Amino acid sequence: MRHGLAQLFAVLTFAGALLAPVPSSAADEALIAAAKKEGQLTWYTTQIVNQFARPAAEAFEKKYGIKVNYVRANSNEVALRVLNEGRARNMQADVFDGTTATASLKKEGLVAKWLPDNVSRLPKEYVDAEGYWVATNLYVLTPGYNTELVKKGTEPRNFQDLLDPKYKGKIVWNSTSSSSAAPGFVAVVLAAMGEEKGTAYLRELAKQNVAGLAVAARQVLDQVIAGEYAIALNIFNNHAVISAAKGAPVDWIPMQPALGVLSVISVTKDAPHPNAGRLFLEFLISEEGQKLYRAADYLPVDPQVPPKDLNLRPDGDTFKAIFKTPEEIDREMPKWTQIYQSIFR
Repeated sequence: MRHGLAQLFAVLTFAGALLAPVPSSAADEALIAAAKKEGQLTWYTTQIVNQFARPAAEAFEKKYGIKVNYVRANSNEVALRVLNEGRARNMQADVFDGTTATASLKKEGLVAKWLPDNVSRLPKEYVDAEGYWVATNLYVLTPGYNTELVKKGTEPRNFQDLLDPKYKGKIVWNSTSSSSAAPGFVAVVLAAMGEEKGTAYLRELAKQNVAGLAVAARQVLDQVIAGEYAIALNIFNNHAVISAAKGAPVDWIPMQPALGVLSVISVTKDAPHPNAGRLFLEFLISEEGQKLYRAADYLPVDPQVPPKDLNLRPDGDTFKAIFKTPEEIDREMPKWTQIYQSIFR
């Protein structure tokens, strides 16, 4: 297991060396008592409600007797909600997660600089050097396909295969400005091929008339499962596994390199229930919380809690990925989006 993690970390493309964060106090009796006194918290989450948000909230409530009010939205929507509440001096969220929201909200001074002691057992790549966020789970973005429309064993295995004329008009992706959308696919192509060759490839891919849907990556995959399209680009590979286990005609493709992103969680500055929010954050990255991610077929960040399907997580050898931090995504997203819009729209 340690060897596999070492390979994974070798392919992480984090900019610069990460410094160890300064941890805050652990969830001791004083924090638990203060959190119970507050009695509730509000969690803005990008996690699927039935798959993870509701089970996690119920597990926390059962453990501590503290009510979790969760609001589900995509990462951009979460960022906008927290931003508007912060500017109006009416913060409702206590904690929030996502792949990109924290980076922009840090700039606005709306994120508390706080991490619990239990982050110390996590690899440093999963913890913000400045102390504003910690990763809860990994997302690996790959193509997915309908196994009734594309026979297993004939699916495209690499970028070049996607240019086969038989797939023209049969490919779909999320068209929003997100790492789990077309710009994220642009990012991994440019990283893998370089600017010149990558741009040339994208121009060829545009000839395939890739459909763009302004919906979440999960909904894009649902369209493929329904038979509206044969192939989806840049979907979460664990979502395909979850649906296949329920009998859906879908599978994912370990196309290399994949794009890896971190789902991170933070406490808001001026949170109305700061202690309950801190306790909940610590709960999610505890071993108990990480096992909830595994039970939901997500990819935990705790080295001691491997995913149920080990094939989903890049090992740096047979399955490689390029990982991006929230800050890198925030910084580079305008470029990726501009390239997408100039070529595909």
